Amino acid sequence: MTAAAVVPIRAPAEEARAVISGLSTELASSGGDLEPLLERFLVSILPLAGAQAGAVRVLGDDGQTMRLVAQSGLPAQVLSAERLMQRDCGMCGIAAGTDVLGWVDDVRACAQHGTGSYFGVQCNSVLAISLPHGNQVLGIYNLFFEATPQIDPATQNILRLIGQLLGLALHNARIERERLRVTVMKERQEMVNEVHDALAQTLAYVRMRLPLLNDAMLAHDDARSIKYFSDVKNAVGEVHDNLREVMTYFRTRMDPLGLLHALQGLARGYQDRTGIALELRNSAQNLNLSDEQEVQVFHIIQEALANIAKHSMAKRALVAIDRTPRQLEFLIEDDGLGMTAPSVSTIVTSAQGMSPPGHFGLEIMQGRAQRLGGSLEVGMKDGGGTRVRLVMPINTKPLGAGV
Repeated sequence: MTAAAVVPIRAPAEEARAVISGLSTELASSGGDLEPLLERFLVSILPLAGAQAGAVRVLGDDGQTMRLVAQSGLPAQVLSAERLMQRDCGMCGIAAGTDVLGWVDDVRACAQHGTGSYFGVQCNSVLAISLPHGNQVLGIYNLFFEATPQIDPATQNILRLIGQLLGLALHNARIERERLRVTVMKERQEMVNEVHDALAQTLAYVRMRLPLLNDAMLAHDDARSIKYFSDVKNAVGEVHDNLREVMTYFRTRMDPLGLLHALQGLARGYQDRTGIALELRNSAQNLNLSDEQEVQVFHIIQEALANIAKHSMAKRALVAIDRTPRQLEFLIEDDGLGMTAPSVSTIVTSAQGMSPPGHFGLEIMQGRAQRLGGSLEVGMKDGGGTRVRLVMPINTKPLGAGV
């Protein structure tokens, strides 16, 4: 390799401040769109440092490789060869492990990656600068020089400061990706909850009615056959409407007149659908719940009543609402088979009259109670039967509301 000329580099203070100020502003408003920000950074920093090309590399999830995420001025053959490189490669590897600013001693080693006549001919010096955040290095950025520059300490400090800002950008981008992942998972779970609440209970009702319809048909009992057929037809129509609503809005619609009106409507049709007499007893008057809270409470009560219908063999059920200065209490009780264990637990427990703790509906009920900032208890009722007790503090904002 021929000896390269030494060129002194000293970044103008005003230009350096403008680059750092612009980078800081863009970091605050990038909204997670990182790669265009990195490309613009390189365009600004190259003339400041006197470099002919630049690249930003980010550590891969495996911790063993670095991925090229942004570049400016690199020939196509270099891009192809250096799209992915090993973390332990020379000075770049050192910069990826420790917060440093270091020079590549021999660019001929870079040429071994298959970059043709670029290193040692068009590029004779490479600078590797860490992108740190806290105690962790998230990647590096490289500056490529045709000649060997002498960069004064003040400019080196500027280049390291820019590296720290870019490290912050990478850190924020990771946080944003994780936030989006959690949001997607939460939305998927909410969709599952809504599909369950809208469809599962009605389909269970259809499943119970079909054997009765079959028996009535075999017995040539036209009256009962017509009744059970009508029950199944109406339930399938309800499933169709609810499914269309979930697909359109990803949630079931709450009664526009509020929770109490919705519960009254549920109580009116409960005995006809299940054969179980349901009493609604409210001593709370004004519940003062948000729309989201009313939806969560309604679905918890709806699921508890569905479990009573499916499992309890009860004749009577009760939904009672009570209010104290500090909390709201919702009780759902029945006189059915009850619990297998004699004690009430503060977690969802196994019951003969209800499904075991792994039952999907009970897990959803527990999750809804947690979102309300409350607690859900399932246990034996004095005198036999099962009791579900939802307690929530008054004026508690649901978890995740307003996000």
